[in-house]
Amino acid sequence: MTKELSELEIDRIIEMAWEDRTTFDSILLQFGIKEQEVIELMRKEMKASSFRMWRARVQGRKTKHEKLRDFKEGRFKCTMQRQINNNKISKR
Repeated sequence: MTKELSELEIDRIIEMAWEDRTTFDSILLQFGIKEQEVIELMRKEMKASSFRMWRARVQGRKTKHEKLRDFKEGRFKCTMQRQINNNKISKR
């Protein structure tokens, strides 16, 4: 990896890589590292078993690759997700 990343950036990249709907393109746009570099970072920073689990999970997953997605704009939001207003979660 050519870019020097802070501990906070590494934590955020790992978090984004675990998220199902965050694409590798989003990570590239925000941090300037390509999919292969994300894979190398995950391999380096995680336990071997955790890396294998993550790799099996994201390999071929449509939502991790912008070009494979069924939707182009917007985000998926579960109807059960609560609304957050002024840092307070609304009650049902």
